Amino acid sequence: MTTELRLVEVHGTVQGVGFRPFAHRLATSLGLSGWVRNEDGHVVSLVAGTPSALAEYTARLDTDAPPLAVVTSVRSRPAPPVEAPGPGFAVLASTVAATGQPREIPPDAATCPDCLRELFDPDDRRYRYPFLNCTACGPRATIIDELPYDRRRTAMRAFPLCPACAGEYEDPANRRFHAEPVACPVCGPHLEWDDGDVAGEGALAAAEEALRGGRIVAVKGLGGYQLVCDATDEQTVRRLRLRKHRPAKPFAVMVPDLAAARRLADVNQAEAALLTSTARPIVLLTTRAGALAPAVHPGTDRVGLFLPYTPLHHLLMRDLDRALVVTSGNRSDEPIAIDDAEARRTLGDVADGFLTHNRPIRARYDDSVTHAPLGTPAVLRRARGYAPAPLRLPRATPEPVVAVGAQLKHTFALAIGDRAVLGPHTGDLQDATTLDAFEESFERLARLQAVEPAWVAHDLHPDYLSTAFAARWPRNRRIAVQHHHAHVASCAAEHGVTGPFIGVAYDGLGLGGDGTLWGGEILLADLTGYRRLGRFARAPLPGGEAAVRRPARMALGHLYGLERLGEPIEDTFSQRLDPREVRTVARMIERGFNSPTASSAGRLFDAVSALLGLRDDATYEGEAAVALEQAAGSLAAEALPWRLTRVEKLWVYDPAPTLAAVLRRTAEGESAGPVAAAFHTTLAEVTGALVAEAVQETGTDIVCLSGGCFQNRRLLTEVHDHLTRQGLRVLANTAVPANDGGISYGQAAVAAARLSARKET
Repeated sequence: MTTELRLVEVHGTVQGVGFRPFAHRLATSLGLSGWVRNEDGHVVSLVAGTPSALAEYTARLDTDAPPLAVVTSVRSRPAPPVEAPGPGFAVLASTVAATGQPREIPPDAATCPDCLRELFDPDDRRYRYPFLNCTACGPRATIIDELPYDRRRTAMRAFPLCPACAGEYEDPANRRFHAEPVACPVCGPHLEWDDGDVAGEGALAAAEEALRGGRIVAVKGLGGYQLVCDATDEQTVRRLRLRKHRPAKPFAVMVPDLAAARRLADVNQAEAALLTSTARPIVLLTTRAGALAPAVHPGTDRVGLFLPYTPLHHLLMRDLDRALVVTSGNRSDEPIAIDDAEARRTLGDVADGFLTHNRPIRARYDDSVTHAPLGTPAVLRRARGYAPAPLRLPRATPEPVVAVGAQLKHTFALAIGDRAVLGPHTGDLQDATTLDAFEESFERLARLQAVEPAWVAHDLHPDYLSTAFAARWPRNRRIAVQHHHAHVASCAAEHGVTGPFIGVAYDGLGLGGDGTLWGGEILLADLTGYRRLGRFARAPLPGGEAAVRRPARMALGHLYGLERLGEPIEDTFSQRLDPREVRTVARMIERGFNSPTASSAGRLFDAVSALLGLRDDATYEGEAAVALEQAAGSLAAEALPWRLTRVEKLWVYDPAPTLAAVLRRTAEGESAGPVAAAFHTTLAEVTGALVAEAVQETGTDIVCLSGGCFQNRRLLTEVHDHLTRQGLRVLANTAVPANDGGISYGQAAVAAARLSARKET
């Protein structure tokens, strides 16, 4: 019988997911001899056997891979006879052999069903142990120090295996065979309460007693601290808001299981799949009235629900039997705390007690946020459970690039070959604290990827901290990417579109190629460049950032300073405001003092929200728009008047007739809901008209929707349906956020395409 010897490489997310044990079992079942090991960021095996068995082995490495694995390629080649292995099949020690390919770091994975059964089995030696895991679940990205992924290169190296755990770790038949975070009560991490005076089960009991008593507990989780309290206790939730300095933005709520989620909210099939996935993200859902304390989600019926994803969460859920607010362990606008001393310093006057543990957190990973507006999952914040798994780039970059993102909802990305490795959500990059968190995360991920970026891609805005970071590179190594081009490129790239396509970018603000602020844009684009075809009319932002925080100012900006494309709007709004503010704003606009103009869809949402009396002030980004969407609900409505005008070879949406109708109907006593619904319908029609003009001019029938405004479910759905009825192929962000959290991936895609094109020429 003929025997062959082959070297097989498997690339993708194949470390930390049980791939070596799987390869061992597969080879053994097929009668193959040889070995398997982690090498750099992939898995290599040397196998000897019959041609048919080797062919089956190679094929099944892909088709039968473990659930957490993502196989991108399997490469098999003949091996020199000198490398022939002895009898049997072994798992060898890992080696480092840099290949220049992305080293795929496995994201953390939620507790699997087998471990969950053990957690609540009184006869199991890991009964109620908060840190149990196996090759199918547990911490990964948050404990890794270096690659290849082995226990000695993780935070678990501080916990030597006891004989029982070592036996499981070395047993090919055990599901903990080479499970690097494996632990038990004898040898693994343990819980501590407050100053460490109480540990283990006693610490958990103390924390649960505090939660039952209406107290706020800081819990050390997988990727950072979390603030936890009873989601049905109105006074406690209000107290958390006051201490965290978060007046109105909804809190995320953890519930025990899918059945509990369905008792609190409407859950469709796509949302259920998200809730129960191994990523266990927060999922935005429509809640039932009175299900939670009103302070959990004031002003909106949308709330983020998620299921427990660690054994500790499962214990809290089982013991307390109630919904819990589980929100990021930080003050508003600060990075989530991961260091124990840092947590006590920043959360000491927020939490009433600390439930901690002695396993270090190596990387900051907040909870991911998702929704399913078009019946398919879409990510709004890409963090724990998703990051840092790479995404494919339609055009490979010839040299490594770091794309440093924008300012709000900040992320960065490393482009290596045909992959972009996205770092976790940082938050709003507004001060030294968040900048430090970004730099720390970047340095760590670059080290793990064994890459030194040769290029930096950045936003045009000179005042962004990310742009200042990019200025550390030589000028001839910087690639500037316009904000809205990055938005639509992020959508195109994740769907494999290189162009040309029509990009619809609706967001708050971004610096345009002409030096003005943009935000309501129709672009003809590919991954290397763009041409502006249409926009919203410009309106001033009186006071700059102050207008973003006060939608009433944005309304005055539209009433007093809207780009004059038709008749002026009769002002019936300012009468209810302080006359001094109105006079001040009017003078600012007249003199052009600190009143930059912007063609922004997001700021138009703010203005309409204020005109309808929904929000004069905003305590978080998008609050006024959320109120407008909430008021519109699912009401059917005809569009308000609107007008397109040709200005300097661009099609421009003039919202003056729309705003005039809003004011008229409000003055006539009509409630906000129908008018808000009509405004959404109006923007869908306007978008359809703008895109129709773009299609006629360019002949392109692919449309990519992106930008923070498309987090609005009603707007996204109506625009998508309207354009689809026009016979267009309409794409929206799913794998990366439509908001500024997706900017870095768009920058990476643009930079890779430009560098690739430059190399070809």
